[in-house]
Amino acid sequence: MFIVNWWKKLSWSVKISWSKNACLPLLAASLLIRWKVVYKNVPYIWDVVTMLEIMATLWVTYNFLDDTLFLDTSNLSLDNFDATRIKEIRASILLLAPILQFFNKICIPEPGWCSIGKRSIDSHLEWLKVIWYDYKTTDDCTIEISWDKKQWEKVINAWFSVTSTENLIIANVLRDWKTTIKMAAIEPHVTNLIDFLKLAWADIFVDYDHTIIINWVPNLNNNVWFEVVSDYIESGTFMIIGALLSREYIDIQNARIKDLYAFIEKLREAGVRIEDMWDDTVRVWRSTNLKAVWIQTNIFPGFPTDLQSPFSILMTQAEWISKIHEIMFESRLNFLVEIEKIKWHVAIMNPHEALVFGKTNLKAWETLTSWDLRAWVAMVIVALLVEWETKITNIKYIKRGYANFLEKIISLWGDIREEE
Repeated sequence: MFIVNWWKKLSWSVKISWSKNACLPLLAASLLIRWKVVYKNVPYIWDVVTMLEIMATLWVTYNFLDDTLFLDTSNLSLDNFDATRIKEIRASILLLAPILQFFNKICIPEPGWCSIGKRSIDSHLEWLKVIWYDYKTTDDCTIEISWDKKQWEKVINAWFSVTSTENLIIANVLRDWKTTIKMAAIEPHVTNLIDFLKLAWADIFVDYDHTIIINWVPNLNNNVWFEVVSDYIESGTFMIIGALLSREYIDIQNARIKDLYAFIEKLREAGVRIEDMWDDTVRVWRSTNLKAVWIQTNIFPGFPTDLQSPFSILMTQAEWISKIHEIMFESRLNFLVEIEKIKWHVAIMNPHEALVFGKTNLKAWETLTSWDLRAWVAMVIVALLVEWETKITNIKYIKRGYANFLEKIISLWGDIREEE
């Protein structure tokens, strides 16, 4: 667990780490290269390590040197593949297309689930079926998938699903003929994947209307160096921390300002002062006269669903009534029940909407727990706000998705520590 003490004097600067959401599809796409890939700026976190351990059972070798990851996929094989580990992480669904590219058939268990809502893989399998994948579910809850590599032009609707868009991109880069993905997600981690594949000689075009066009190439470059993008979700989280908890201000480096337009506009609407310091650094000032706002999560470039939970904590310190409209996941508002322990005045109207009544003087509570990765960060912000020592359990969530989060809070002079 983490032990957090009240501290309203955070200061100095923080450097944002590299994106987990970008790294996982990049690792899967590496299997298409079939030799050496080097990634700079790789976060050493639980999700990344788990993905690499699954890939190691495919005879992929890897080595970390600081934040640089060296991969060798030249000996790819199913001889030692541990399909059972796919259940440990939902992003393992991204491994299916590159494996089937070379081995045509695979049998896997259902990939891992997520606590923020139903995220079935059925949609992935149906979209892949459009390009002549076939699958069936067996009595022991495993899925047998095969692929008939037919050569025809295809148009596929991804319905703005991020992981499905990533899966379709990886699946079609080496498929003969032309593929058009309509209503594709274009989140920063999706475009980072496209940039990587284009560097590896893939022929991909992204249009302004969320259309991605993939033209067949016979093979990819077998020796690629690439930089993973920094995490705009972590950046937005620290902007909220700066607005609520800084002595005067904090500076945020690697801020991905261009990816956070909708989020930053809502911060400014709420009365948060933000300055662009150039070189992708922002200065966020302590804000004491916050105003109520209405937020609606949306696909990129809209307000990110992954920043809804920490932004909700900002709303507790705003005057009057704020509204949350979460359109992406039906269980993402569940964490509000935990926050009610500290006398947060909230009304959950339905699985997708809630009202936050401010301004709230949050009360101390000895132990808080986490509902998901992003709600866990919200709990840390709460613990830094309340005037008492707070214990936060389920720290596995923070280790899944944030690199050196505890060290970053300490570097800002926060009073936080980890205990068994």
